[in-house]
Amino acid sequence: MAKTKHSFFQKFCASAGMAALLFTMAQSSAMAQEVMPDSDTSAPAMQRIHSFTHKATELAMTAMTLIGSHYKYGGNSPETGIDCSGLVRYVFKEAWGATVPRTSLELSRAGEEVSQADLQPGDLVFYNTRRRSYSHVGIYLGDNKFIHAPSSGKKVRIDNMEMAYWKSRFNGARRITNPEDRQRIESEKEQILQAFRDEAE
Repeated sequence: MAKTKHSFFQKFCASAGMAALLFTMAQSSAMAQEVMPDSDTSAPAMQRIHSFTHKATELAMTAMTLIGSHYKYGGNSPETGIDCSGLVRYVFKEAWGATVPRTSLELSRAGEEVSQADLQPGDLVFYNTRRRSYSHVGIYLGDNKFIHAPSSGKKVRIDNMEMAYWKSRFNGARRITNPEDRQRIESEKEQILQAFRDEAE
């Protein structure tokens, strides 16, 4: 009994610690927007980039609310059970109102590829857990942690990407951005670069 309580306490602390980390990141992004000087010509574009960072963090924070949900193959909701790709689909819908592909293989072709060194909260991480590539997917939280719905009989949980099991099965990562945000950022990228050029002169 004591072991069970201890295990629960450890999981609670880990979840609370990760939630605090994500909250701090979102708060830092908001503060960066507040202190942006009005005279800075890059301010509007930079604010949108900070806003995007905050929205990406929202994906991770929404995923955190699913911890403890039961796994169900083909499941789409935490109430009735959810599988790995169902979790991703649910989180994107809840956090952004966006619809993403249903299977892990289809998700592996969405968005853009990112290296493990450049992972950000909200990115998708893929694994080979069924002797085929991209058979499992989770959402990166930061600090080498990701949240996922493991397999039958288990619950949504947070795991460390550095664990031998996951490290040996890693297939890559993708970043799915809100199409509207992506378009605005791309269109204003030159404004940001020009502002930096002006400061350097």
